[in-house]
Amino acid sequence: MAKLIINEKKELGKINAEIYGHFSEHLGRCIYEGIFVGEDSEIPNVKGMRTDVVNALKELKIPVLRWPGGCFADEYHWKDGIGPKAERKKMINTNWGGVLEDNSFGTHEYMELCEQLGCKTYINGNVGSGTIQEMSEWIEYMTFDGVSPMSDLRRKNGREKPWKIDYFGIGNENWGCGGNMTPDYYGNLYRRYQTFVKDYAGNGSMHKICCGASADDYQWTEDVLKTTFHHTQEQFHGFMDGLSLHYYTVPGDWTKKGDATRFDEEDWYRTLKKAVFMEELINKHSYIMDKYDPEKKIGMVIDEWGCWFDVEPGTHPGFLFQQNTIRDALVACVSLNIFNKHCDRVRMANIAQMVNVLQSVILTEGTKMLLTPTYYVFHMYQCHQNAKLLESFVETKQIGTGEEMIPDLSESVSMDAEGNIHITLGNLSPIDDNQIEIEFSDKKVNELEATILSGPMNGHNTFDNPEVIKESEFTNYKITDSGNILFTLPPCSVLHLEVRA
Repeated sequence: MAKLIINEKKELGKINAEIYGHFSEHLGRCIYEGIFVGEDSEIPNVKGMRTDVVNALKELKIPVLRWPGGCFADEYHWKDGIGPKAERKKMINTNWGGVLEDNSFGTHEYMELCEQLGCKTYINGNVGSGTIQEMSEWIEYMTFDGVSPMSDLRRKNGREKPWKIDYFGIGNENWGCGGNMTPDYYGNLYRRYQTFVKDYAGNGSMHKICCGASADDYQWTEDVLKTTFHHTQEQFHGFMDGLSLHYYTVPGDWTKKGDATRFDEEDWYRTLKKAVFMEELINKHSYIMDKYDPEKKIGMVIDEWGCWFDVEPGTHPGFLFQQNTIRDALVACVSLNIFNKHCDRVRMANIAQMVNVLQSVILTEGTKMLLTPTYYVFHMYQCHQNAKLLESFVETKQIGTGEEMIPDLSESVSMDAEGNIHITLGNLSPIDDNQIEIEFSDKKVNELEATILSGPMNGHNTFDNPEVIKESEFTNYKITDSGNILFTLPPCSVLHLEVRA
């Protein structure tokens, strides 16, 4: 029997709600068809946004949404996406499938979506192919309340009052699709570009995100921080608020990533081992960040993460449409638990992507919509948003095949504002049950509610059968005389326990 020990008297930090953020790029059917169908669509919508998708996303209490990319961000010119739709410039999306982009979803539409979702805004600016003037004018267009050419243009396009930008990214993947830059070159560009990203509100509410590394490129982190921090240590408030990190869980290699639904136990363990690697990445990048920012004022922003498999057979290879199984749910479980436990440095994360692309929480097909296993993990974990991380430890054993060995359990624990304790726990074994006892420092459990997500290793939802994998009530537990909790966690499962105050 494994034991999970919780010290409910020791708080380790605040879990930012933004850790449960999402990402939507102009890629495949994420924006168009997935989120935005236009006001004339037969699909029910509000100002062009799919009602079914928006309502489902609101159930997750999405805290922040990143847009317009991704690689698309560094070829996006914002003025093409404002004004009457019939007059907007059309372009070819050279990164994702060479398809026509008609710019019918632009700044106003994105802000409308965020207002409908009730979430914070995170916009990625164009450093790769854009100019300082272009980026500066976009900020002015969106956030300036006075008289100026850009604020007047915004009013002409129907928006009187400015919007609020919560986060602004200075470029995306500038080591790759965002310009193939060297870290010192990008670091100097960041210094220059961010200077003209003005805080017109004057209250420091817009946070600037610097382009960080891909996976284990620790040299990028070192060199970018060395360059950007040169002669800026005493002025760094408002200079850099976050440093990004991108990491995808790819069980194969980039030429043959692996199938989303047809896989065996070895593939299962290989995938989960890649997910567990996130812990090492955070630790090593944090070590470098600590040298320049020992007070942890700069947040690590993991604004692209998730599973990346081969596309579904018969779909456009540039649209990155993949199915979503209970394996994806366990990757989300592991990743979110890791983010929670590193909330002293990790301030935001954005799963890639929201709808119809990579590890989506929602899939659509015409008028149909389904919720994926990953959706339910986010639904179960929303309890951690803005909660206090509690000290916890779980006994684990190594499981797997050959060299693909992983711990059998993943967990994190938090306390919300009302004093309720939330435990999220995953059984990473695809075949074995796991008997668990939860023990607290002092607390004796009296009242408990729980939900579980479980199913067969390859289990997934389809449009013909959309509820194969879904969250359900869990009552198969026992509260002992000493106030501990005993239960058996089935294989391939994620559990949320709420211990009432």
